[in-house]
Amino acid sequence: MKLNTKRTFFLGLAFLSISSFWQLYDNIIPLILQNTFGIGETLTGTIMALDNVLALFLLPVFGAMSDRTDTKYGKRTPFIVIGTGISVLFMLLIPIADNSKNFVLFFLSLGVVLLSMSIYRSPAVALMPDLTPKPLRSKANSIINLMGAVGGIYALLMMSLLIPKVDKPSYFPVFLAVSILMVVAVIILLLTIKEKKLSEDMRVFNDQQDDEHENGSSSSNGDMPKEVMRSLYLLLASIFLWFTAYNAVTTAFSRYAGRVWGLTGGSFANALLVAMGAAIIAFIPIGIISSVIGRKKMILIGILLMSASYFAGFLFIEYSPLINVVFAFTGIGWASINVNSYPMVVEMSKSSDVGKYTGLYYTFSMSAQIFTPILSGFLLENVSYRTLFPYSVFFSLASFVTMLMVKHGDSKPPKKKSALEHYDVDD
Repeated sequence: MKLNTKRTFFLGLAFLSISSFWQLYDNIIPLILQNTFGIGETLTGTIMALDNVLALFLLPVFGAMSDRTDTKYGKRTPFIVIGTGISVLFMLLIPIADNSKNFVLFFLSLGVVLLSMSIYRSPAVALMPDLTPKPLRSKANSIINLMGAVGGIYALLMMSLLIPKVDKPSYFPVFLAVSILMVVAVIILLLTIKEKKLSEDMRVFNDQQDDEHENGSSSSNGDMPKEVMRSLYLLLASIFLWFTAYNAVTTAFSRYAGRVWGLTGGSFANALLVAMGAAIIAFIPIGIISSVIGRKKMILIGILLMSASYFAGFLFIEYSPLINVVFAFTGIGWASINVNSYPMVVEMSKSSDVGKYTGLYYTFSMSAQIFTPILSGFLLENVSYRTLFPYSVFFSLASFVTMLMVKHGDSKPPKKKSALEHYDVDD
């Protein structure tokens, strides 16, 4: 059985669209809140957590709604099209509100965008498992993450090129560039993926797989053994902790780079661009290495790389090109974690429970992204901006401790005869 890489690439366009927006959101919205509307760090962090609060409640709702939807275009596609259309329309109002200093228009536009992103984020994520054989979902997840990284790197590149180095830049060009990418990505997805037919074919195939054997670590009566449940809880705690560390940096970095290192305009995006580029290069090699040494060891290596890069970031009191080297290791570390953590969660489930455990994964990752902008923002405002990287070091090392105690969910597939076999595709 081989992964249809071409199809997975086109499926990844939905995640590419989503990732490009969130990269823009995480970096530009805090600058608008503080520089245009004069909002403090703690309140800025609270506002930045709103998307995750909404997602925590709305993703399961719209995911369940899409499960029950049946149209000639499929059950996920209508949500993707509607959500993208509304998001693009209202996100273009955000820089207009910024330029006119209209807080009411800004807040309403941002609220509608966050709601519309919630409409299609969960159905877009569910599209991959819908159209991918269960044994191949981990490999497909690597390609989806790669596509997400491409979307993020596009947004960062646009920020670096289109935001002028002036005290009060206009963000409209970069919002327009990202909105165009979102629309083009979804159009290509619609032209290449016929969800209705493909999902029916895959449902029949997966039902046959379930009849043949049960995947995962459940006991014969369907209950998860206590020792496996303990590993699951520890893994979910690790996910919460490393997202707490990582999201603090990504949310505050554009402000940190300006306040501490004196960077202006969109130049803060260069370091993040390096991190994203390193992750893109690392995804496939990390998948190969993980198949040899195991997922857990690869995650632990990634956590150590992340912790070391956070510590190194703290040592810079002014900008230096060496910061880009540090962020390259950040990207490699994050790729090592991201490629392997979701498959470890799913490995502990039965094939019939993949959606449920996917929900658990996103619940803990999003909870961290609600918690950390508020706490880290409080420290930035009331203590010092220099607390950012030590804060991330602490939570990153805490995730290393909990991850060490995880005993299940690892997998070491049979070693390939040659490295080329890792790139097998079925077109």
